[in-house]
This record gives sequence, C-alpha cells and structure tokens, in this order.
Amino acid sequence: MTLSLIAAVAKNGAIGYENKLLYWLPNDLKRFKALTTGHTIVMGRKTFESLPKGALPDRRNVVLSRNTHFTAPNIELFASLEQALASCGADEEVYIIGGASVYREAMPLADRLCLTLVDDTPVHADAFFPEILADDWRIAADEPHDADERHAYPYRFVDFERNV
Repeated sequence: MTLSLIAAVAKNGAIGYENKLLYWLPNDLKRFKALTTGHTIVMGRKTFESLPKGALPDRRNVVLSRNTHFTAPNIELFASLEQALASCGADEEVYIIGGASVYREAMPLADRLCLTLVDDTPVHADAFFPEILADDWRIAADEPHDADERHAYPYRFVDFERNV
C-alpha cells in the first residue's frame, strides 16, 4: 500500500476554517481529481460532510467516525484509521484527504505528501496541517504557479517523499 496525504496548505500550515477549505484553486482541484481518481480516499466524518455532493465519484470513499451508526451512500465506514488501512490491499494507493486530526494521525505512516503550498497566510483558520520535519522528507517534485485570473495567490505543487 502507498499512503499519501493530499492538501492545500497556507504558509502558516492552515488548511481550513469552520469545516471549509480556505482556497478555491481550480488547478488544485484538477490535480486532486487526477491523483485520487481510481484510488482510495480516507477522510474524517466532518470532512465527508463538507463535500457538497457526498461521496466523490470513481474513488473508494472511506470515512472515519466513532459513530458506528453514521451512514451515507457510497462510503465505507471505519471506527479508526488503523481499521481503515487494514482493509486496504497491498497494491492499493490510499490518499488521506482530511481533516487535521486524520492528517496528524496518518503523518507518521505516510509515504508521500502531495501538497499545494499557497503563498498566503489567512486571517482566519482553525485547522492546520501537521509540521513537515525536514529530516523525514525530501522534495521529489516542485511546480510553481503564479497568481492569475482564476487563482488569487501564487502556489506550488510540491510532492514530498519520505526519506528512507
């Protein structure tokens, strides 16, 4: 199994506010779709509930919740990240898509980080990505983008791989 964390992260590590993404970045959404389609995505219940149309199509949607009675169409429910990952096959690509507590728990297990680093520090944020320790990761790809008519801030697609 390959485990990746995928997120759009501000300069201060912020990823969300009031259970919403901080940024609307069309190119980030396209990248997210391209990377995760055909694979497994794992998320906390609040992240799932923030999705406008429920389960994302063409992906195995895994939701983590302590509420074993939670149900929604086209999801698999697990009480813990450990149980969810145990349900994955050896050749499965798994993407953690949030929220902050799921990122924190998965960080020590992750093989890759697929991040959109946004050149902004938001005024309001209440969810943060875990610290990326330089000794643990190396940059495998770094693709800068300028702000434009569809993207209010400069951003970079940065892929990190765990140092072995």
